Amino acid sequence: MSKGDDARQFLAEQPIPPLDKQKIADDKPHYLGHRERLRERFASAGHSALPDYELLELLLFRLIPRADTKPVAKALLARFGTLAEVLGAPTTLLQEVKGIGPTVALDLKVIAAVTHRMLRSELTGRASLSSWQQLLDYCRAAMAFESREQFRILFLDKKNMLIADEVQQTGTVDHTPVYPREVMKRALELSATAIILVHNHPTRCFSITHSHA
Repeated sequence: MSKGDDARQFLAEQPIPPLDKQKIADDKPHYLGHRERLRERFASAGHSALPDYELLELLLFRLIPRADTKPVAKALLARFGTLAEVLGAPTTLLQEVKGIGPTVALDLKVIAAVTHRMLRSELTGRASLSSWQQLLDYCRAAMAFESREQFRILFLDKKNMLIADEVQQTGTVDHTPVYPREVMKRALELSATAIILVHNHPTRCFSITHSHA
């Protein structure tokens, strides 16, 4: 056989060896199967079947597509305490958790804004005073991790239905001014017959006072 024949044979199309399916399966990230199983559990049993960290995992699947989100979810809850407080945390604190960058932190704040609107919609038009836990969840999501003190007012009508939720004053890290005249003026403008006064502290605490206007 000539050298030319050898070259043509070398350049000819070579058979492709069969794919090693087991090797391909082994090369897949381990968390992909976990994600699919978690989605199936959520689809079949709903959110009540999942602990908080797994529900947060499901959320992070979309925000962090190429990483194991279980340790990130657990770290967020360890740092902030609850799902509401994770979503209520400022972006600067969220980014202190390993695995959370600026984009993911901002996405979490968008989700927090949607959640806050949803909770406010649930309170509006309902007898809010009959569900203190719902009120606490709403306030915690709205302001538990604010870095400055806020004085917030929830205005109610004669049936204890929520008319409006407004931040009247924002102060410093340990002080916020309160002007009773302004509170009463706004209550009269809204024809409110009762008000709920909410005051947070940057230490993650807040106090709630109910009063009739």
